[in-house]
Amino acid sequence: MTILQIETATTVCSVALAKDGAVLGYKQLDERNIHAEIITLFIEELLVIAHMSYTDIDAVAVSSGPGSYTGLRIGVSTAKGLCFALDKPLIAIETLASMAYGIIAGGNIDSQTLLCPMIDARRMEVYTALFDAAGNVIKPTAAEIIDEQSFNEQLKNNKILFFGDGAEKCRETLSPNPNAQFVSGFVNSATYLTQKAAEKFAKSDFVDVAYFEPYYLKDFLVTQKKA
Repeated sequence: MTILQIETATTVCSVALAKDGAVLGYKQLDERNIHAEIITLFIEELLVIAHMSYTDIDAVAVSSGPGSYTGLRIGVSTAKGLCFALDKPLIAIETLASMAYGIIAGGNIDSQTLLCPMIDARRMEVYTALFDAAGNVIKPTAAEIIDEQSFNEQLKNNKILFFGDGAEKCRETLSPNPNAQFVSGFVNSATYLTQKAAEKFAKSDFVDVAYFEPYYLKDFLVTQKKA
């Protein structure tokens, strides 16, 4: 079971190869607006390093959103193109869930601690969800404007670990609560798709390649430059 994994929901362009639930290698770069330029190059380099060809891939897994409109389109379009060309199944994994699994895989998470991945949207808005230490959904994915009252009920009885590129801008607003903790330097990675991708492959939990679309959560807004 060899799965090609693609993560492009944020500023990070990340590609990984996993075999039987273990990461063989990965390539990633955290830089805006470079996904389209490097994603196929990363895939080809990984296959060369692993001494594999495209035909050795059994499935493609992609981070499905929410996140950057452009980034998601590039990642999903690349994944679908490969699945069509290779006649392989497509696995979709919700981005915030994969972020939570990335933290869980790092270990040392107290069982009473809740996990809150955040993806930067606009101003004080983030795409976020809440998970327990096992990765179960406590609060479903939503676009939320963060203020001093956010997560008050959950913070009364639990520590919450905030992480992701949307968490830093919320630090000052939420940090007065001693149960609010922050992970600095968290970077989205295609390696975080590994566990969920393996589970879904084993269950043949695939999406329709022809009709699958990213989970944008919000409509794409076109803004005009100021004169």
